[in-house]
Amino acid sequence: MKVSIVGCTHAGTFSAMNILKEHPDWEVSVFERNDNLSFLSCGIALWVSDRVSDPNKMFYASPDALTQMGAHMYMQHDVTDIDFDNKKLIVKNLVSGENFEQDYDKLVITTGSAPIIPKIPGIDSSRVMLCKNWTNANELKENANNIKSAIVIGAGYIGAELAEGYATLGKETTLIDALPNVLSKNLDPNMSAIAEKDYKDNGVTLGMNEKVISFEETDHSVIVKTDKSSYEADIAVMCVGFRPNTNMFADKFKTLPNGALIVDKYMHTSMKDVFSAGDAASVHYNPTNDDQYIPLATNSVRQGILVGKNIEKDTMAYMGTQASSAVELFGRTYAASGLTKVHADVLNKRVAEVSMEDNYRPEFMLSTTPVLMNLVWDPETRVVLGGALTSKYDVSQSANLLSLAIQKNVTIDELSMVDFLFQPNFDKPVNYVSALAGAAVEKANSMNEVTE
Repeated sequence: MKVSIVGCTHAGTFSAMNILKEHPDWEVSVFERNDNLSFLSCGIALWVSDRVSDPNKMFYASPDALTQMGAHMYMQHDVTDIDFDNKKLIVKNLVSGENFEQDYDKLVITTGSAPIIPKIPGIDSSRVMLCKNWTNANELKENANNIKSAIVIGAGYIGAELAEGYATLGKETTLIDALPNVLSKNLDPNMSAIAEKDYKDNGVTLGMNEKVISFEETDHSVIVKTDKSSYEADIAVMCVGFRPNTNMFADKFKTLPNGALIVDKYMHTSMKDVFSAGDAASVHYNPTNDDQYIPLATNSVRQGILVGKNIEKDTMAYMGTQASSAVELFGRTYAASGLTKVHADVLNKRVAEVSMEDNYRPEFMLSTTPVLMNLVWDPETRVVLGGALTSKYDVSQSANLLSLAIQKNVTIDELSMVDFLFQPNFDKPVNYVSALAGAAVEKANSMNEVTE
């Protein structure tokens, strides 16, 4: 069996490893434009701000490692066209310029994503940079010591981390986003407000609810003009999101509106013998029970594993995702899984919500730390649909707990009675997540009493 894999970051890497693990005698060919694979781009901001021990450890696999497993690696090779009817790839060697054909029996499309680059006047300036791949990472790291100021455009996780990184380096930092709040797509306003205060307390200028309309390069800086103001710095970094890298062939498949290939629970696309995974593909979003585009490395890894499991026959189904995530900004953890109330409102999905704050461990300890928490649930079924936490205490693993609760359709009543451990070093007799669920139960019951 001949398998061709187009693209090799996370989904492609795990597809190759698991296909070879399941079928060591198959001929697996991997085509990748770059000279590297498996780069953990989520570590760029940490590396730029001197919080990475060794940048080489930001790669968990290599072309040589996959070759040793039996893969035929075509690094710095670009697939320029695909003849799906005759099962052939048209490939260009980016080093020699040579073009050749490669046939396949099964195809895996893991072409990943590309940064969104809006058509804004002046965006081609050399002082306007990107934050996506290893090349971008090196460029940002190289100039980090030479710049005195930076403007970060996009206040999602990547932009938020990069702005925090520049601030910790003592750079004059500005963070701009067209949405009203920092991390608007990840957190509700009560938590965004905390993040925004921390940015301001650390000298970061915020331009929320501002749309960038132009860039103007000077001899020594770049001027970023928005619909409300103007900012100047040594560089600007675009972090406004990603799109699936499927333009070449998306019209041949069933896709989401943005071009992401729709895959079923076994990673099949709408075309026979063609699989997809990672940022090129859709994911099944459990809180809303539909297909969405959520480009996260965790989704890519799991889908890549499933390609290997199902490449011959359907054996393991995708369990879906809750888009669980976390970030640390200025020593504070933000962790979330599933829907926020704001996101639910955008989707016109009726939900109930509760928010509360509680110390993570007893007040008789020499120290404790408050945790602000939100919980979202279905008012009809009482099933948990989402939650978020923030604290100076590391609450990141609680998002994983909420993720499992959402995936297993746990109700707020059940979550409030889970057998959590108690030990004063770690938590209270009523664990803070259990207390949050208990508050949800009380609110849900009072809501029912009002409607009866």
